[in-house]
Amino acid sequence: MTAYDVARRLPSVPELRDHCRALATLDAILSPDRESRYYSFDSTWGEAEELASMRNGQGDEYSVVLTAAGAYIRGFDHESAMSPYGTGQDGAARPGVLDDVPPAFRPQVEEPAFSDEDGIPAVTVCLWRENTDDRWRHGTIEFPAGSADPDGAEGLFELLADRSPEAYQRWAEDYYEVSVDLAAVRHVYALRPLTAEVVAALNDELDLAGLAGDLAGIGYPQAG
Repeated sequence: MTAYDVARRLPSVPELRDHCRALATLDAILSPDRESRYYSFDSTWGEAEELASMRNGQGDEYSVVLTAAGAYIRGFDHESAMSPYGTGQDGAARPGVLDDVPPAFRPQVEEPAFSDEDGIPAVTVCLWRENTDDRWRHGTIEFPAGSADPDGAEGLFELLADRSPEAYQRWAEDYYEVSVDLAAVRHVYALRPLTAEVVAALNDELDLAGLAGDLAGIGYPQAG
């Protein structure tokens, strides 16, 4: 799977925003330690901007920046054949990855947080969708041969491409090594206000009061 395949599987921007908020909420419940979380969502990341992010702790990550213009996605797989640190890349993104990003998202392309200390862009995958677009877009890329996941898209965007509660349950049980209640996952995926019972079904050592700050930062819907 490549950026081309992910683009076909992503939902609308509002649906993706909701899904990212759900992922961040589930991780906030399963992992109260923020530094250990895989998925996060910051509803106040920038002026009129929100940020959904993934970091696997091994150097791979993605960012979904939600702006007034739409959404910009960049992913980075540090072992990808398309890494700017790879042979022949000379510290630059692979041709086609960033070249066609429209002006509305050039500030995100140039965002210092998405580059290393030397200004090298941490990107192997890039997708975007303006509010006027009818689909997700990407550059025209010649992918390196010999890899089933040349840009890292399959590993990076696993739970954005498959947004079923069952997919999250499988992933979380493997990653966190705990049993994950499927009904509770479905509750969060539907963005229904959390109850003490739902939280306890996922983590019986956490309560709603302990989640208040995270829920506010994520912008997760809360009861009345």
